Amino acid sequence: MARIIFLHGASSSGKSTIARRLQARIEEPFWHISIDHLRDAGVLPTERFRSGDFRWTDCRSAFFDGFHGSLKAYADAGNNLILEHILDREGWLEELVDLLAGHDVFFVAIHCPLDVLIERETARGDRPLGNAKRDFETIHIGKTYEIELQSEDGVEENVETLLRAWRGSRRSSSFVGSATD
Repeated sequence: MARIIFLHGASSSGKSTIARRLQARIEEPFWHISIDHLRDAGVLPTERFRSGDFRWTDCRSAFFDGFHGSLKAYADAGNNLILEHILDREGWLEELVDLLAGHDVFFVAIHCPLDVLIERETARGDRPLGNAKRDFETIHIGKTYEIELQSEDGVEENVETLLRAWRGSRRSSSFVGSATD
């Protein structure tokens, strides 16, 4: 059984910063994986999407089906994961609960004030403007987490709080039932 720490929050909420610090502190080897890693590594033909040669909307569904399947494959092979993801589509939570069944999933909400999200999104320049606001308003609805972190508490405090909860918590999130006891 793999251990998965699933960081879920709006675009620009600080998931990557928390994930990097968590990976540096956690006592076991964990892969840090996200869509941004694939984009930044050049896996996606990002420039061709931007130029209009290809339409992201035509490729998005197959891309995320593959990404979700790869998470299952990594975990099934015994790799512990720190996963950053935004569940912004209907059915993705249920799909991942099914795919990650049998693994220990620790589901973490990352919250960030809307004004900070908008400021970060604008500064980054690598996201369509408005995604952070849409995420802020929708992505946490109907989800149950092991722990909910506030980005304004700072990365060190959040990582310490997360580690303390991860080490001692009985799982009670939307992923309950995915791990075999």
